[in-house]
Amino acid sequence: MRAFLNRLRRWLWRQLFFRMVFGEQGRAGPYLPQTRIAPSTCIEGEAGLELADHVFIGQFNFLDATAGLRIGEGVQITNFVSIVTHSSHRSIRLLGRAYASYEYTAPGYVRSPIVIGAYSFIGPHSVVEAGSHIGKGVVVCAHSRIRGHVPDFAILAGSPARVIGDVRLGDAQLLERHPELASHYAAWAGELPLAEPMHE
Repeated sequence: MRAFLNRLRRWLWRQLFFRMVFGEQGRAGPYLPQTRIAPSTCIEGEAGLELADHVFIGQFNFLDATAGLRIGEGVQITNFVSIVTHSSHRSIRLLGRAYASYEYTAPGYVRSPIVIGAYSFIGPHSVVEAGSHIGKGVVVCAHSRIRGHVPDFAILAGSPARVIGDVRLGDAQLLERHPELASHYAAWAGELPLAEPMHE
């Protein structure tokens, strides 16, 4: 009986609290029918979040939008990802107890918006730091730490993350096998991938 009650409890919890539902309301008011945000994702400063449609944000993420966070169409943010638009640890360390009552902008305080380009993928347990600009079609591998500018179509890995490849190589092979998808790809990417793309 106890095992049955535990299964029932877990089933109810999943149905009530961790169910993905289509449809979100964008900051500027448009309804985003294909966007899904898991209920376990924490969004701080939601007024600064700018979402496009067809976005997926998985379970147990932390999104800090206090300094502005723009997430492009088709972006996938998996699970256990932290995206932070501010950092106060240096300021707190410098000011100690005085940090809470400091009247001016604290020395060392970082606050800068983040942009994630269309159809990018952020792998689990990754961190995107303040001021980062991730281009379109980027793949961020699991456990990566992103800081700064990331070119379109890059594959990133590591902490700190570095470019280890280009998604267009694999995309070109898939489009060769499925040419009927070329117009869908070109609609968001702006062009079809070449066999050997080069980053600027």
